[in-house]
Amino acid sequence: MSSMISRFWWCQQDNEQKMHWLSWERLTLPKEEGGLGFRDLHVFNMAMLAKQCWRLLMKPDSLCAQILRARYYPAGDVLKASANRCMSYSWRSMLAGLEVIKQGLIWRVGDGTSIDIWADEWLPREHLRRPYTPRRASLLSRVNDLMDPVTGTWDAELVRDTFWDDDAELILSLPVHEGMDDILAWHYNKNGIFTVKSAYKVHYEYKRRNRVRAVGAATSSGTRDDRFWKELWKITRPRKMVHFMWRFSHNSLALRVNLKRRGMKLDTRCVLCRRYDEDGGHLFFKCKYVKGLG
Repeated sequence: MSSMISRFWWCQQDNEQKMHWLSWERLTLPKEEGGLGFRDLHVFNMAMLAKQCWRLLMKPDSLCAQILRARYYPAGDVLKASANRCMSYSWRSMLAGLEVIKQGLIWRVGDGTSIDIWADEWLPREHLRRPYTPRRASLLSRVNDLMDPVTGTWDAELVRDTFWDDDAELILSLPVHEGMDDILAWHYNKNGIFTVKSAYKVHYEYKRRNRVRAVGAATSSGTRDDRFWKELWKITRPRKMVHFMWRFSHNSLALRVNLKRRGMKLDTRCVLCRRYDEDGGHLFFKCKYVKGLG
C-alpha cells in the first residue's frame, strides 16, 4: 500500500513510470521536519495492534482476554507473554503490538507494592523510565521499600542515599497514594489512557531513532531547519507554489544536474546560457537569461 501511495504521488496517472525523487521515509516525516506528513501504514498498523493489547491489560476479565490468557499466558501477566511455536498468526501480530505498548507504558505509584524498582517503568521521563542508578548490592526491590512506614511518604534520606541525584529528585517529586493500588497508564497522554494517535507517534519516533542510530546520524533536524519548514508551510500562496518551494529546498526538481545524478546520460549545461551546469542555484538565482525573462 505504501508503494501504491508513493507511485500515485509521483506519477498521478496509471501506467506511468516516473522518478521518485525522495524516499518514502522522507515523505512520512512531519511537515515541520521537512516531510509531507504521510502516514506510515506499517507503523499505524502496529499502533492498532497495540490498542488490542491495551484492552487485554485494561479488561482482563473480558471473554477475549480470558481465552488468550488460558492459551498463551497462563501466568496471568500479558506483559510477560512470549512467542511459541504453536501460536496463531493473530497472537503473533498482537505480540508485535505488545512491544509498542511497552514503549509507552508507565506505572503510577499508589502504595508501591506492585512496582519493581529496577525492572519496571515508573519514572516519568521521555524514554528510559527506569532509574539510571545501577542496583549494585542494594536489597531494595519494591517501590514501597522506599517509603516511610510511619508517615506513608517517601523516606527522603534513604532515596538520596540509594539513587543518583537525578533519580532521587524525580522520585521525591512523585505523589504517593497510601492505600491505593499501583496502576498501569499510558505515559504519552495526560489522562493516562491509550490512544492510537499517540501510539503512532511513539512507535514512529522509536523506529526513526533506531534507523538514525544505525547510520550514525543525528536524531532529528536542527532547530534552525525546523523553523524553516514551519515558515515555509505558513506561506499564503497556492499549494502548488509552496510544494514547488518544498521540492526546491530538497533539491528534488528535474534539473539537468539532478537527472545526471540519478543515472541519465545528458549534457548538464544550462539550456539558456550554455555555460554553467543547470542546478537550482544557477537556474533560479544566477543565470542572466532567466533573470531577463522576469
